[in-house]
Amino acid sequence: MTDHPGYDARKDDFLRRLRRIEGQARGLQRMVDEDKYCIDILTQVSAMTSALESVALGLLDDHLHHCVVGAAAAGGPEAEQKLAEASAAIARLVRS
Repeated sequence: MTDHPGYDARKDDFLRRLRRIEGQARGLQRMVDEDKYCIDILTQVSAMTSALESVALGLLDDHLHHCVVGAAAAGGPEAEQKLAEASAAIARLVRS
């Protein structure tokens, strides 16, 4: 297994998306501070949630293709650990 994260090739894309989400969070704070209409704020919360879910799914996909596949090919206890980690991450995403 390599010593770089599975998302390494898409790191700049993930950082760009996270900066955009950070801006959305500041915009939401501003909307609340300025007493904007509830539905408008909820619409922006929904957009931000979708953006975060998109990042999470991208990271999960990279993890499965890099870390889990690599560990499975190597076999042994690390393979079981990576599969358990991936299952737990998926469960957290489904619950959120």
